[in-house]
Amino acid sequence: MYPKLIETLIERLTKLPGIGRRSAERIVYWMLAHDAQDVKALADSIQQLKEGLRFCKQCNHLSEQELCLVCADTNRDRKTICIVESPKDLLAIERTGSYRGIYYVLLGNISPSEGRGPDDLNLPKLISRIKDEGIGEIVIATDPDAEGEMTSLYLSKELKNLGARISRIGLGIPVGSAVEYVDISTLTMSMNSRRLVDF
Repeated sequence: MYPKLIETLIERLTKLPGIGRRSAERIVYWMLAHDAQDVKALADSIQQLKEGLRFCKQCNHLSEQELCLVCADTNRDRKTICIVESPKDLLAIERTGSYRGIYYVLLGNISPSEGRGPDDLNLPKLISRIKDEGIGEIVIATDPDAEGEMTSLYLSKELKNLGARISRIGLGIPVGSAVEYVDISTLTMSMNSRRLVDF
């Protein structure tokens, strides 16, 4: 039986995704084996992560400043906007190197079973951005699962009268998967083969 301090830390670590009890025990023993400075630096980094990050005021991506690195990049194609569900999806698309436009992060999707509806998507902010910046193409890159498809359909209907071409990421991503987990070559193909949304 572990002392209470160790047991408490193990219990907290097991709440992290992918960390079971044995992994949590290994992490605790790593902390015990290293000097206090290393462990304090890790704890400080975790605290700074929570205190220092915010959502970009334009696209909702994670950022240390008012604008994220993508929105602050003056070399981006500002006439094309890609709508994703989460910052992880944005990062997955960025890793492909095949897309140079800007983004809008929904910070979720429509999921009636989890109590999330259209009002949770903050569409007025997105619509204002599309109008103000003269966006020519809207790329919808929500996940190809039930919630992602429902969100895509809703977005298509709400954005269709803004004068921009609306496309949906195309081939290669299996139904039911998540954008963030798709390999780079498949995601690149999917971005390059996006298809126009019919109304």
